[in-house]
Amino acid sequence: MNKTGPIVVIEDDCDDQEILKEIFKNLDYKNPIIYFSDGEAALQYLIYTEIKPFLILSDINMPKLSGFELREKIYVNESLNLKCIPYLFFTTTSNKKAVINAYSQSVQGFFVKPNNFSKLENTIKKIVEYWQECEAPDFTPE
Repeated sequence: MNKTGPIVVIEDDCDDQEILKEIFKNLDYKNPIIYFSDGEAALQYLIYTEIKPFLILSDINMPKLSGFELREKIYVNESLNLKCIPYLFFTTTSNKKAVINAYSQSVQGFFVKPNNFSKLENTIKKIVEYWQECEAPDFTPE
């Protein structure tokens, strides 16, 4: 896991992106934040960049490639899987089936976006700080 790498945020709602930009600015993490509006664009970035992202925060319902479809493509791609990028769903709503599906795809977290700015900021802070402390294998190709 690359703790200094970018945080990849995949969110198709422009208003949610703006709120998240403000939150990350307030939290002042040193990681760059990279935003994508759809799963397909995020997948192309992940496949072709040599940079190892620190964390992926993904919405579920998105155009072109849903969060579940994106997670599956990352999970079955050996080189992406070896990058050990924590993949978390960060979505507006939740139901039991979605949570079960997420964890069956080895997602590392499933969060419902709080509808209050300070609670949302607190949730983002907890997520990032947890992963900053977490140890994970770092498979670097030789």
